[in-house]
Amino acid sequence: MEIEIWSDVACPWCYIGKRRFEAALAEFPHRDSVEVKWRSYQLDPGLPEHYEGTELDYLSTRKGLAPQQVSEMFEHVATLALGEGLEYRFDKVVVANSFTAHRLIHLAAAHGKQDAAKERLLSDHFEHGKDIGSRGYLTALGQDLGLDAPEVEELFSTDKYADDVRFDFEEARALGISGVPFFVIDRKFGLSGAQSPETFAAALDQAWQDAHPLVLVDAADGQACGPDGCAV
Repeated sequence: MEIEIWSDVACPWCYIGKRRFEAALAEFPHRDSVEVKWRSYQLDPGLPEHYEGTELDYLSTRKGLAPQQVSEMFEHVATLALGEGLEYRFDKVVVANSFTAHRLIHLAAAHGKQDAAKERLLSDHFEHGKDIGSRGYLTALGQDLGLDAPEVEELFSTDKYADDVRFDFEEARALGISGVPFFVIDRKFGLSGAQSPETFAAALDQAWQDAHPLVLVDAADGQACGPDGCAV
């Protein structure tokens, strides 16, 4: 079973959604048969490489909200994040364009380290005030992940993986995805937002049953019986 997750590393709900999904997946009986793929998405692709201002300044300007209203939103989201074991520090968030960070995730995926890259980027951005648009930070992260230095350097000297990121954007549009996180199971089931672990668990069970319908064998006459009847 394949689960694709469209997400932005600059999205606070995406980290909360990741934790809740992981909680459901950990209890899923068939978790070893599940492949998770992180897909790229940008909430604000037009954001400069670096924004001179705080997260509060940025959101106040972008959404046209009063700073007090944004502060209250931060407090609400931080409280929910804490319930998932995450310690958000919106006062330390460095506002930066996430495009190159998404390219690093694609590079990490080529080496089987996609989830580790996604986890570090989200944590470093929201909990540790790291600059996810910084060449120095991304280079150091690549080293921490055990990626070859020349391959990481290509992210800054070439357009490698840029088309992969843009393809994810196009796929999102084709699927009608307009917000993240968004979870797609076997290209049949979709869940929008940071749902509860219970909702994720129900979706996983339904998708598994859909892909593996129950077949009963009648030992008396050798008939295979499915949900629509029996056949010899």
